[in-house]
Parts: sequence; structure tokens; C-alpha cells
Amino acid sequence: ARQPERMVPDLERIGALAELLDHPELRYPSAHVTGTNGKTSTVRLITRILCAHGVSTGRFTSPHLSTVTERIGICDDDIEAEEFADTYGHLSPFLEEVDRRGERVTYFETLTALAYLWFSDKPVDVGVFEVGMGGEWDATNLVRGDVAVFCSIDLDHPELGSTVEEVAKEKAGIIKEGSTVVVQEPLPATMPVIEGRAHDLGVPTVVLGRDFLIDGPLPAVGGQQFTVRTEQAEYRDLTLPLFGLHQSLNAATAVAACEALLGRALAGEALAHALAGATSPGRIEVVGRHPLVVLDGAHNPAAARAVSGALADAFTWQKLHLVIGVLDRKDLGGIVESLAPRADVAYACRNSNPHARPPEEVAAACDRAGVPATVHETVDQALDAAEAAAGDDDLILVTGSLYTVADSRPRYVPT
Repeated sequence: ARQPERMVPDLERIGALAELLDHPELRYPSAHVTGTNGKTSTVRLITRILCAHGVSTGRFTSPHLSTVTERIGICDDDIEAEEFADTYGHLSPFLEEVDRRGERVTYFETLTALAYLWFSDKPVDVGVFEVGMGGEWDATNLVRGDVAVFCSIDLDHPELGSTVEEVAKEKAGIIKEGSTVVVQEPLPATMPVIEGRAHDLGVPTVVLGRDFLIDGPLPAVGGQQFTVRTEQAEYRDLTLPLFGLHQSLNAATAVAACEALLGRALAGEALAHALAGATSPGRIEVVGRHPLVVLDGAHNPAAARAVSGALADAFTWQKLHLVIGVLDRKDLGGIVESLAPRADVAYACRNSNPHARPPEEVAAACDRAGVPATVHETVDQALDAAEAAAGDDDLILVTGSLYTVADSRPRYVPT
């Protein structure tokens, strides 16, 4: 009933909800994860590591692929539908009270408040929250944020700014007094903003390449292997069943964040177990063989470049069939140009999101980038065409948006 999603750049409604609920989001320590790409994977990795150390950890991510209950869980277990409904029932009168005061509580704000409340009721030992968009004005920014994690930052949502510096300034709003700041990608355009805010608040920064390092990664069966070195310890020969350099960087970032949360070195065996069982649905996810079918929700040029590189490092193929659907207001040309060097043919489609671009526009962008494209009204129709054309040694890449991945995933992954 609170769809379609919209972002209202203030904390008035979520703040009023938290006040009425007696601030459940402040009853447990928390890690707060922002960035342009890699947030969901990093939240999932932090959660697994903490849970492997015996810490009951709530995780909040977005968006979901199949069901809204994927967004909220403890360790590897999503919230049960009945618990979701019961918690929403508890929350409903508070939502109605805030609605009466003015602007209606948004869909994302409602889910965020539900996570705050459910984590408090369980209770969890730690909450790990993924920013929905930006940072400073995001509904998640009421949490304590004992550790503020910055994954890679690039241009994406135009609402956040037209330069990387402007985007970084919005995301740096998650840093609070008492935080420890963990930075995955210390870029010249972003570090002065992040470190400036950290300095103003008198909080420490832990930076990849300076305070923690990664050796590797090397290809391994079904993923990759690497070593992480921090000021606390050396964690050798870690195995991660996820593909792409960016995922090893997410894992190293998660290690640094967990050390900061726990205030000590991690247990090597627990860490190895946590990473070895990691999953990240819809992120270079292999769902079919002969032909190879890979799903990845890359929705901006930086993510598309990461996927392009990861495919070349991890797989071989004869011909790459690109099934692509993109939302409006995204950098369609940049996404396609990042993928074009790998693609032989494209199947442009419209995903089920109401903000999906017409497939004719997607096909035109592919044609301009030198990738011949056909037009399909749905993701399923595009997949029908790609599967009919692909040989056993070919690769079908489904990408352009997590909504495109969500539409395709039931075809390959039982729900």
C-alpha cells in the first residue's frame, strides 16, 4: 500500500516513528554500510563473520529479489512471513499516527522501522544495516553506527549529486561520534570528504592499502583464494565462493569492520568457515550450465565494469549473449559501453519495475555500442530468445538491474 517507492530527503517520518517506539534502533551496537556498489555483499559477509563468532547478528539489506522477507534476517535465516506480519501489525498504529502528521511514511521507511523493531524484540547482539540510498538522509541513519563502512563510491543516483565528491559528502553523513570508519576504496575524490568528516568528529579511519591489505586473489574452484592482513592479525588462504576482485575486496572490508566491532582479532577458523559458506544472490551468480547462465544486477557503469572483468577472470565462453534491462534515470550508455567489449549479441528487455526503460531505448544503446540487439517486452521473452540461440559453450549474462535479475531468477532457482 505504500508503493511506489519514493525518497523524501529528510528523517522526519522515521525519526517520529523511532520516537514513538522508544528508539529500538539504539538498543544494540550496529555497523552501517554505504557506498555505490558492494553494499549488500558486504553486509552479508559481515553478518556471517559475526555469527560464526557466536554473535547474534541482524542484517538489513535492499532491494529484494523474490520476497520482501529477504531484506531482514538474523545470520543466514530470513525473517519468517508470520513474524514479518506480526511485527508489521505491531508497527501499523504507529505508522498511522505519523501519517496523520503530514507526509505519508514511505515504503522504505516502513521496512527500516520494521527491522529496527524486530531486531530489538529478538533481541540481536549487533545490527548490520545497508543504506538504501546515500547516507545522511537515508532512513537507516538513525542507527548508532559504531562502525561506518564505505564500499566503493561512484556516480549512480542523480539525486545524490553530479560529482563523486558530492556523492561522497552525502554518504559521509553516516559517520557519527564514536564511530570507527572503514574505507574500501581510498580514492582522491572521496577520501578528503570522508576523512574530513571523521576528523571533525574525532573518530578513527581504517583504510584499505594502509591499515589492512589483501594479497591475491587467486582463482580457486568455484571462487577465489586470498590472504587478508590487518594491524591485528594475518588471515591466510581464505576461500570465498564468489567471483570477482570486488568480492574479495568486500570480504577484506568485512574483516576490518568485524575487527572494529569486536575490538579484537578474529578467530581464524571461524572466519574461514564464514567466508567459505558465503552467498550473494544476483551478484555474478551462476544459475545454469551448458550454456553458462550468470545473473548480476549491475546497474551503473562501475558495477558493469566490475562484472566485465570478473567474467573474463573466472570463465571462458564462445559467444556472450547479453540479456539486459535497465531502469530509467540510470546511465544506460555507460552500462552498455562497459559490457559491450564482452558481448556478441544483446536481447533488450523491459523488467517488471514501473520505472523500467522501454526495451527499444536499451536496444538502441546496444546498437550504438556495436552490439546487435533485438527487442523483447519481458525478461522471460528475452531469455527464451537467448536460450534458443546459445550453444552449449556460450554464456548468457542477465544484467542491467537487480529487477532484471529478480525477474529471471525464478526460471533457474527454485523459490
